[in-house]
Amino acid sequence: MFDPPPAPGGRGGSQHIPRPAKARMGGPAPWAGLPEHRRRPRLEQVLEAVVATRPRLLPSPATVPPGSAPSGVLVLLYEHEGEPWVVLTRRAWHLRHHAGEVSFPGGRREPGDADLWATALREAAEETGLGPGTVGHVGQLDRFVTVGSRSLVCPFVATVEGRPDLVPDPAEVDQVLHVPLSELTDPESWREEVWSLDAAFGGERTMTFFELHGDTVWGATAAVLRRLLSITVMGATAG
Repeated sequence: MFDPPPAPGGRGGSQHIPRPAKARMGGPAPWAGLPEHRRRPRLEQVLEAVVATRPRLLPSPATVPPGSAPSGVLVLLYEHEGEPWVVLTRRAWHLRHHAGEVSFPGGRREPGDADLWATALREAAEETGLGPGTVGHVGQLDRFVTVGSRSLVCPFVATVEGRPDLVPDPAEVDQVLHVPLSELTDPESWREEVWSLDAAFGGERTMTFFELHGDTVWGATAAVLRRLLSITVMGATAG
């Protein structure tokens, strides 16, 4: 069984990571070789990168599994203390699925939702009390299909003025997390692993992890954050 080295500086959380029997360490962060000032973008840079980058559908439309449930998640950014921050949530520990995992506010589309943007706003309001009228739409990141839940997820990047006062709904959310992007680009927070999975689950997959103080962000949420940071500091062709 693959047992990765502990995260430096006491980082990481108690989230359960269902590693396969065969796995290995991956490579450094895409921005690892950049000077620190390049790894600390301004909010304006992040938003400009999102607007300038055309979202992709991963995998291709032809390979989206039948019955995949459309879902919308909110990548909510704001400026605080002179730098950009992102809002994440730690799912409630009593949930049957993905308990304690760190994710974006969001969920599956319901019949009353006009579109997936409306889905993301509704779910964020239900989970954190975010007022939909305070949110500004910026753009989208790559759409993707989750392996386990077969959800076709559309991440919407949005902004709010200043640090929002959010209150978690205990039925769904254990805690609302406010994370500066500079913590995500800190070399000590990064870990990449390569998992060997059955062909039905995509074969060999590269998994991204962000080891925060008290939490480990991984899976789809980490992949979205990786894409957001990559296009910001590396350009639209970055992974």
